[in-house]
Amino acid sequence: MGLGRSGVFDLEKHFAFYGAYHSNPVNIAIHVLFVWPIFFSALLILYFVPPFFNLPNLEFSIWQNQVILVWNVGFLVALVYSVFYASLDLKAGSLAAFLCAVCWVGSSFVASQLGLSLGWKVVLVVQLVCWTGQFIGHGVFEKRAPALLDNLIQAFVMGPFFVLLEVLQTLFGYEPYPGFHSIVQAKIEANINEWQESKQKLS
Repeated sequence: MGLGRSGVFDLEKHFAFYGAYHSNPVNIAIHVLFVWPIFFSALLILYFVPPFFNLPNLEFSIWQNQVILVWNVGFLVALVYSVFYASLDLKAGSLAAFLCAVCWVGSSFVASQLGLSLGWKVVLVVQLVCWTGQFIGHGVFEKRAPALLDNLIQAFVMGPFFVLLEVLQTLFGYEPYPGFHSIVQAKIEANINEWQESKQKLS
């Protein structure tokens, strides 16, 4: 168990669970492409939820474009994801937290420009395209049902961080700590073997 962490903060456990459902390179690439847009578009639609306790909006300009940030459930989701990721691994988690903040600010800007009447349609298209792509990745390439069918919350929460770690590991050989990748890979292979054996028993 990595660095004595357990339960909800056990990165090895989370990564091995998610990785067992995403071992095919094409499926991983599909998720790298589609997971963060799902998160971004979810924050976009949440922008239109009323703020907590009638808190005033934060307004500022970026390159002569006005940005209006609303302290509502969208902000809370981005904050929870950010804190959770940073608690799992300080370096990669801090980068993930920064991306969550960028998504919140960016989605707020896009939402304020689109308005609700057009915004929900854009979100619907993005969500349909991204989820369809991921289900194709699982059905055609991974040949295993998505992780969300076994653990909905873990799959949703870990998705963005998983693909970020995959990119960091692939491009830069990054590990949260020495030996992380080999330990997790062994757990992933054990999970896949167990799943394949159980599938054979049922067939």
